[in-house]
Amino acid sequence: MKKRYSRFDLNVPQLITFGFAALILAGAFLLMLPISSQSGEWTPFIDALFTTTSATCVTGLTTLNTAEHWNIFGQLVIIILIEIGGLGFMSIPVMFYFISRKKISLSTRMILRDSLNMETSGEVGLMRYILKTAFLIQFIGMVCFAIDFVPRYGWSKGLWFSFFHAISSFCNAGFDLFGDSMVGFQQNPWVLAIVMALIVAGGLGFLVWYDLMGLKKKRRMSLHSKIALVTTGCLLLFGTLGFVVTESFGTSLVESDSFVDRLFNTLFMAVTPRTAGYYSIDYFQMTHAGLILTMVLMFIGGTSGSTAGGLKTTTFGVLILKVKSIFKGREHAEFGDRTIRDTAVNRALTLFFITLTLCILATMILSVTEKIPNVDQLGLEYIAFEVVSAFGTVGLTMGITPYLSIVGKIVIILMMFIGRVGIMTVVFSLIKKSQQTSNFKYPEESVMIG
Repeated sequence: MKKRYSRFDLNVPQLITFGFAALILAGAFLLMLPISSQSGEWTPFIDALFTTTSATCVTGLTTLNTAEHWNIFGQLVIIILIEIGGLGFMSIPVMFYFISRKKISLSTRMILRDSLNMETSGEVGLMRYILKTAFLIQFIGMVCFAIDFVPRYGWSKGLWFSFFHAISSFCNAGFDLFGDSMVGFQQNPWVLAIVMALIVAGGLGFLVWYDLMGLKKKRRMSLHSKIALVTTGCLLLFGTLGFVVTESFGTSLVESDSFVDRLFNTLFMAVTPRTAGYYSIDYFQMTHAGLILTMVLMFIGGTSGSTAGGLKTTTFGVLILKVKSIFKGREHAEFGDRTIRDTAVNRALTLFFITLTLCILATMILSVTEKIPNVDQLGLEYIAFEVVSAFGTVGLTMGITPYLSIVGKIVIILMMFIGRVGIMTVVFSLIKKSQQTSNFKYPEESVMIG
């Protein structure tokens, strides 16, 4: 039976879903006001809603240029939404409790425990650790950015740019104030390295960092952290080598002939699809093989319990381990001298099927509703790339976002929301009837497979 905590009799999935939705609507109201735009004019609600959904769901897709359309107030609203969306909306009440030095109520603790998917107590300590770690990493990132940005833009603009992009990078949001993402830093390994480090740090997951920091004391990592680290490492290596082959080590994508510049941009191509959204090359010039590889990486996304979206590395890792166990003739998926629960495997299979079906359905809808310039002659990859990017909360695009129709914007908004909040959370928030365990089983019968 699902736990309910509020006077409105809402369960945890409903609280999380409605909490994110309320945050998005509040942000949309602020961004549509004249005080948020450079021109001092009202912003259409659908564009304000699209921007706040993208910011809260840490995606990066925008129908309006962040640097050109929004003023400092509008950019501040966006970066606050990114921070809250990246850390989770439950970080807001917990932060207020810490600042006011008040004791966290039992109901808040229980909601926090469920939102963090914890089976045991210790949720307050973990949340305190998450907030401290996130702020520390972002501060270090800001200082590193400032080393380059302050001499380049001056103190006020340089510090603001450093602050904004440190948060956006760590939260895997992909919003930028340059107008062309990181294309202008294609030959700047220092900035690219900082962005990549922050993306990986945010996408790795707070539970993994918690395990790593306490490794000396506990002398053992959880199975979740082991699978997350191995899968992340393999995907980064596979992505880098894949782009070396498909893009000929950046020959047609990177302007510089320098080995170092090509290496960093190739690494950047492998890191940023992990739900970050920054780009240093023109994806319009990428090969079809490279686009497919990018979409695969975007679909998988980051790690559960992180600032990232997508299917998640742990989900993908469990699926691979299950396939491996089948080929080895073993009944259960195993890793690191541990057996993975069948419920986790079934959940991973369900997530994979539902999310893949959702992406296909969204692509079909957009292929009917959207009339994008040059799309008919250049292929369906434009729309498929946009849909997968939205679901993975990545933010990469081949340029169709500003041309989306009202229906197209609504579809992409829903994909971003589901990708960040989680398809299972959204589904459970819509189900009123509590799950019940069946006390009987029908007779078994075989079905031909393959």
